Amino acid sequence: MDRINQTDRSAQLRALEGQQFDLLVIGGGITGVGVARDAAMRGLSVALIEAQDFASGTSSRSSKMIHGGLRYLVAGDISVVKESASERAILHRIAPHLAQKTPYVIPTHNRRSKLVLRAALWAYERLGGVERSDFHEAWSLDQLKQNEPLIATAGLNGAVVYPEFLTDDARLTVATARSAVAHGACVSTYLSAVNIRREGHFVVQARSTLPGDTSEVTLRASAIVNAAGPWVDAVCGLEKEQAPRLALSRGVHLVFKHQDLPVHNTVVMRTHDARRIFAVPLGGYTYIGTTDDYHPECEYWPPVTEADVSYLLAGTRQVMPEANLMPDNIVSVWSGIRPLVADGSGRASKELSRKDEVWVSSSGMLSVGGGKLSAYRAMAERIVDQVVEANGFTAAPCQTAEVALPGGGTATPLTGDWSAVAMERIQRLYGSEAHQVASATSTATDLVAAEVSQAVLSEGALRLEDYWARRSSRAWFDEEAGLPILAQAAHAMGALLNWDATREASEIENCLAIDTASRAGYANQHYVEDITDAHRKAS
Repeated sequence: MDRINQTDRSAQLRALEGQQFDLLVIGGGITGVGVARDAAMRGLSVALIEAQDFASGTSSRSSKMIHGGLRYLVAGDISVVKESASERAILHRIAPHLAQKTPYVIPTHNRRSKLVLRAALWAYERLGGVERSDFHEAWSLDQLKQNEPLIATAGLNGAVVYPEFLTDDARLTVATARSAVAHGACVSTYLSAVNIRREGHFVVQARSTLPGDTSEVTLRASAIVNAAGPWVDAVCGLEKEQAPRLALSRGVHLVFKHQDLPVHNTVVMRTHDARRIFAVPLGGYTYIGTTDDYHPECEYWPPVTEADVSYLLAGTRQVMPEANLMPDNIVSVWSGIRPLVADGSGRASKELSRKDEVWVSSSGMLSVGGGKLSAYRAMAERIVDQVVEANGFTAAPCQTAEVALPGGGTATPLTGDWSAVAMERIQRLYGSEAHQVASATSTATDLVAAEVSQAVLSEGALRLEDYWARRSSRAWFDEEAGLPILAQAAHAMGALLNWDATREASEIENCLAIDTASRAGYANQHYVEDITDAHRKAS
């Protein structure tokens, strides 16, 4: 069964202590769950632990795009281009709801720039084996004006348009974790490794990070993959002191109502410092991003500053000056840390490679840094290949490209009195499982309870933050950043997880504090206090 149900915490922890596993994965981001799924499907016994929730770090804070690798063609990295294009097609096959096509619009300034871009795309399409139906097209200036009227056309001669894919990164991570469980993996969130030693096999002590839970467990495994993302260096330090391998970079995104930034396609915008940022329509919203700056601290909720907001707004206004973009119009923000691999060059973070790198400690623990969401499955395949070879495991070939993820089956049309926006959202989040979520309710109010039930009983949610930010994306794409539904959601979760009124209140307070802190660096402070106080009183 591909459900992750962690409501019986004690039984779950006993299962982790009950055997010696072939492989222990530390880290529940997309890399970690990808490795766990691949290894479990090959027949290895697998455990995975995550210090917070699935995708609680980098894997819920990306630009939510599955790139085909055009940027790598410019750098001359042909192998990455082929892999990225191939992986994009695979994800669309095994989870079509999590790889939805979105046309990219790149405005061009003259005939030469258009020809250069088209030549690059022609090469990309052929190297990547792109289907003819997905080949790029060129828009004239009149077509650009008609299709994206918000773009200022002075100095332009049209645009080049080609399709990429949009995903929900957190739900992709959870779906991959569920597939790992369906193939025999034991997974547990809110369980942090605190000590690693080698006694022939690896022995890992782990401690619960859930509020009020002081449980500790000891896990045993023949091999360990450290896939802790920005915390990879910290996990390496549990064995012994070592020099840091990562260079952390922070990326920020801003969300607006679609009516404030009514683009019809993903618009690619060039900034004053020669970077590219995006304006991406999603349901009733449009988000813009991303920044790319070194960030020294390893944080789950890194700050958003006035400089971040000014940078993104300035870059967007330069391309679409008539857009109604002011800080007070921001619905929500997200900020995340990228675990890039340092190269000692002193280059800007935007210039560091996004390729994954694997290294092995003297004890044999394998650690991975870098990597792209787009190629997570192929990266996991290479890592598991290495684990199998290094440990002499008997394992079946990789099968992850052929088996659908939960929600990736044939979707049943929804029935009921749903708005077009609500129906699109439910289908995008749940894919072929949308019907079972929507059939449990008939109103938008009841939908929250149905989503909470799915999040807790099938998707491993243990805290209100898990549902609000990562299972439902309401923290980013909902009215007032989803704050009005917190009390209802907390009550529904409490019934499933045996919370008392005090625990429900503390879970609500945690989400309010996250939202307040995310806005504190840029927004009018009175606005922050007013909206937070209003929802705190309502709760």
